[in-house]
Amino acid sequence: QVQLVESGGGLVQPGGSLRLSCAVSGSIFRVNFMGWYRQAPGKERELVASITSGRFTHYADSVKGRITISRDNAKNTVYLQMNSLKPEDTAVYYCRSYIQTDSSTPDNNYWGQGTQVTVSS
Repeated sequence: QVQLVESGGGLVQPGGSLRLSCAVSGSIFRVNFMGWYRQAPGKERELVASITSGRFTHYADSVKGRITISRDNAKNTVYLQMNSLKPEDTAVYYCRSYIQTDSSTPDNNYWGQGTQVTVSS
């Protein structure tokens, strides 16, 4: 049973910072792609940032220069450091990962339960 557990969300003032974490647990052979998505009320879920097992990163244009994704492969954890937060960053943030549970199977897609980020004064 593979689980992705996010933490670190909350209420922050505009211009503030938050650090989200997503820890993968369970029977894992290899964690490959890791990414953060967000969904604001009335909007579709969108990619915020992603990082491959080789640490190649990709960012949405709306967050470039303000948000940094990183991962600790030893801990099977991905982080999202968010600085200079804006009200439009308010959303539920979801962790997503492609994970092999053993060497003979392809990646499976897993999602976390989401963590709320609210940017407001």
